[in-house]
Amino acid sequence: MKPLDQQLADMSVCAKEAQDAFAAARKETHDRVVARREQARASAAAFADRVDRDIQSVGDAVAGQWNELQAKVAADINRLKTAFEERQHDRSVDRTVHRADRLESEAGVAIDFALASIEDAKRAVLDAVAARIEAAEAREA
Repeated sequence: MKPLDQQLADMSVCAKEAQDAFAAARKETHDRVVARREQARASAAAFADRVDRDIQSVGDAVAGQWNELQAKVAADINRLKTAFEERQHDRSVDRTVHRADRLESEAGVAIDFALASIEDAKRAVLDAVAARIEAAEAREA
């Protein structure tokens, strides 16, 4: 597992890439946006695999949380598949506008969830640093 400072740097890079992808997607053709979306799905799957490996190395302490996250990711993937199938049958302008509004709202919720996750990661990092300091102080005493 990478050191915490490197993981935080990676998280920052990912957030910037998401911001850049959003800005670029607003100027691209539909086909390019769909290709970019597929790229993002593949990247998310790769990150999920990495997290799975990291969790296996940490042990069972967080296995329950990981199982919950996996269930959420599976539900999100199923929702995306369903949305895709619905999109194939549903091309009316009003529904398309409504769908775009709804997806923008869902993206906002996902961003809020990511921000909450980042705050939780920050808390976990600070917990780890505090524990390391306490361990050093206990050794010296």
